[in-house]
Amino acid sequence: ELAAALITIGAEPVYLPTIQIVPVKDSLILDRSLQKLDCYEWLIFTSANAVEVVFDRLAEIGVDNLHEDLRIAVIGPATAASLEERGTKPDFMPDEYITEALAPGLGDLRGRWVLLPTADIAHDTLPKSIQKAGGFPHVVTAYRTVPADPDPDGLAALRSGVDVVTFTSGSTVRSFNKMVGEAGIDPLNLPGGPKIACIGPKTKAAAERIGYRVDIQPEKYTVQGLVEAINQQVVRN
Repeated sequence: ELAAALITIGAEPVYLPTIQIVPVKDSLILDRSLQKLDCYEWLIFTSANAVEVVFDRLAEIGVDNLHEDLRIAVIGPATAASLEERGTKPDFMPDEYITEALAPGLGDLRGRWVLLPTADIAHDTLPKSIQKAGGFPHVVTAYRTVPADPDPDGLAALRSGVDVVTFTSGSTVRSFNKMVGEAGIDPLNLPGGPKIACIGPKTKAAAERIGYRVDIQPEKYTVQGLVEAINQQVVRN
């Protein structure tokens, strides 16, 4: 999606995957949670990856329909679109696409259970917010985020110099930093001095903690928002 959007503004995307999504080794806990969806007030998806994994598991264990009283929240339009592709609409999506904006929109959570299928490296910000509101967050690891194998073509392009490096999550920042360092490239002094573009404030914070100077962060924390910001600050200039 990001590459396709970059092409529309006349940019040439260079692929250098830094992470990959893999299933958990044992889905028993996730499966048991999905078999008891009637126990939860909310099911919260913080990524399209979580949607894909959950619906794959639902099909695998023979759960055809979500419980009619279950409400679903998502963190942004990409996650909402993934959900709608599977015939389900979210009941809530915050105006600001960050985890901190989710809990306040969930209503009265006192004594209510909330299911959170997440990545193994997910932050605890949302569960703590739910606890603070009196709810009971049930965090279940639905998938793992692991480093990708270095792509020789992507690393060669990076050595030759690119104009922009895009980050769409903190995990992509951390894995990129490690990958290029191990390839003999100084991650904080990249060839050609490309601009660093981050999709949102959490990704930006992750990059700045490592030492990157972030040049681009869109007002709207989406892929399209990121591409529009790159278009305004790089392509048009």
